[in-house]
Amino acid sequence: MKKLLAVVLSLAFVLACTGMATAEAVTAEGTGYGMQGQIKVAVTIEDAKITGIELVQYKETENITRVAKERIPAQIIEHQTLKVDTVTGATIASNGLMNAVADAVKNAGVACDALTAEKWSAPAGDPIVMDADVLVMGGGGAGFSAAIRAAQAGSKVILIEKSSVLGGNTMVAGAAYNAVDPEAQAAMKMTAGQKATLEGYLALDPASEALKFDVYPEWAPVLEQLKADITAHFAANEGKEAGVDMPAFDSVALHMWHIYTGGLRQMLDGNWIAPKVEMAQTLAEKSLDAFKWMGEIGLEASYGAEAQYGGYPGLGTVLGAMWPRTHSFMSGADRIPKLKEVAEGLGIEIYTETRGTELLVNEAGKVVGAKAVKADGTDVTINTAKGVVLATGGYCANPAMVKEYDQYWGDDLTAYTLSTNLGTNEGDGIVMAQAIGADTFGLGISQMMPSSSPVKGTMTDGIWADAAEQIWIDGNANRFVNEYAERDVLAKASLALDKGIFYIIYAGRGDITKPEQMLTGTDCTNARVAGMLDGQHIWWGSTLAELAEASKTPAAGVAPAFTEEALRNVIERYNSFVLAQNDEDFGKEVLAGAIDLAAVEADPNMGICISPRKASLHHTMGGVVIDPETHVLRADGSVIEGLFAAGEVTGGIHAGNRLGGNAIADIFIFGQIAGINVAK
Repeated sequence: MKKLLAVVLSLAFVLACTGMATAEAVTAEGTGYGMQGQIKVAVTIEDAKITGIELVQYKETENITRVAKERIPAQIIEHQTLKVDTVTGATIASNGLMNAVADAVKNAGVACDALTAEKWSAPAGDPIVMDADVLVMGGGGAGFSAAIRAAQAGSKVILIEKSSVLGGNTMVAGAAYNAVDPEAQAAMKMTAGQKATLEGYLALDPASEALKFDVYPEWAPVLEQLKADITAHFAANEGKEAGVDMPAFDSVALHMWHIYTGGLRQMLDGNWIAPKVEMAQTLAEKSLDAFKWMGEIGLEASYGAEAQYGGYPGLGTVLGAMWPRTHSFMSGADRIPKLKEVAEGLGIEIYTETRGTELLVNEAGKVVGAKAVKADGTDVTINTAKGVVLATGGYCANPAMVKEYDQYWGDDLTAYTLSTNLGTNEGDGIVMAQAIGADTFGLGISQMMPSSSPVKGTMTDGIWADAAEQIWIDGNANRFVNEYAERDVLAKASLALDKGIFYIIYAGRGDITKPEQMLTGTDCTNARVAGMLDGQHIWWGSTLAELAEASKTPAAGVAPAFTEEALRNVIERYNSFVLAQNDEDFGKEVLAGAIDLAAVEADPNMGICISPRKASLHHTMGGVVIDPETHVLRADGSVIEGLFAAGEVTGGIHAGNRLGGNAIADIFIFGQIAGINVAK
């Protein structure tokens, strides 16, 4: 009966659309596909017109696709066409919505004019001219930091953002922030592995060819200072034992040293590239103050004795950070609305869907504004009395540009390599700055995030943990790399595996020195993990046997079919390294994360997870050259008056490889500096 009714309704609807008769409203469902899977809609058609579109299933990220979710259905109904403009920054969701509506109409058996109408695009408006003291291009962390600081100094500020939503990569980035924090370190204990690492630094020979002081002699004094800092710490804690009562250690020189060694890399042409020492010093020295400022404006940034990483007391080590100095703060979904609230409270004018196209320069060579274009084609001119801050991000969403400049990855990189970035990070600011003579540094270097979704390239759909706790295995359940290494080392090791896919074993977090706090799998039973299981992104088992069986079913398109024996062997061997604080296989410097298999397998509510992962483009280290005060420089070292830059649009801070947790520090530190200086 239901089937017959559907046929009758469909026939009546076709007659109505062809003008042969009038029919009552008909509703049919259709499916399209977005970034997060199926999009289902219910479309109502009446009198040959689409009169209603209801979202039946929509899993797209709200803070990225909010405008598309509202605008696309509304425009389809208003203009009676399925061909409308995609929303900037939400192209996949926009197309998914349009395809779902088209599928619904098709399923209803409808042949309305709405399906064949020409594309509707919003008409361009009259040219717009605006005046301000300061223009900030880019609505991410660097842009908002600059805008807020400039406004706090009394400047009239306009901020423009290319996307339909604010935030850029800051909105989808994690909450890992590196800062040397003496108070927090004093409340933590140094492990035996950390002490051995520090002793290794004391033994470094400045004449060693590996340190490249012959090429970068300016870094030699940093090593001298580091040795002095370590020696002083050991002397101040004489008689104390690592792992028992010796406090943890960090210093500005140690952070700088990690920036140097983490970023010192050899290019494909044989030349070496290293961070600029003055930029690394600025980042390391100012990171804690910038973090405190973030807390002051409401970003829930705690430091000192209150410092946390990943929701746990104390500092941790985000993947690729090289040392436990990682703090955490408000999530991306919350931090951007908070920054917007602060900015609007200061009177900052914010315009989305407004893409900068050209910097304006007067006869004296000073930047005095910029041209932009709105999504509907409306031309915009913004004149500035004090200057412009470029905070437009990098170009990882433009893999063709990354490939064009590449001097590091070679055949591991293609013009179609997936990216963790939002689609708007295409290098616009770099191109604009180059057009007026700005120098660039390191455009041939990009960073891959080793732990990304094999399907989407995003950092979603997987289990994350402190790098000290992760166990990385190949398709045969064998460890293949030091999980505490730099991100490019991790990415290169993983890309050498079959299809470039590896697997992370994770059960939870705990202190191996306290058996009662050993990892028991509680992190693998929460709602986030349940969603990943439903989406077939990961495997979970309350026992190793269950986990091995689960791995026979595809997740993220792969099914390695691990054996229980192989999983048990790799976990137990890793556990032994943690207990001994000595990784015999790969020399992992900081070891944690032993899994108490007996405790996990004795409790059906606990479990162990495995996430399939693959490297994808994440961060471009190259960009326009700035000095520590964020002035943009020409090739001869002269300052381009009126032009400042901060964040991933710049080059020189990270060189060949960026430490995990340094990007968020970078954007908030140099964003603030740019805002303060442009307002002068």
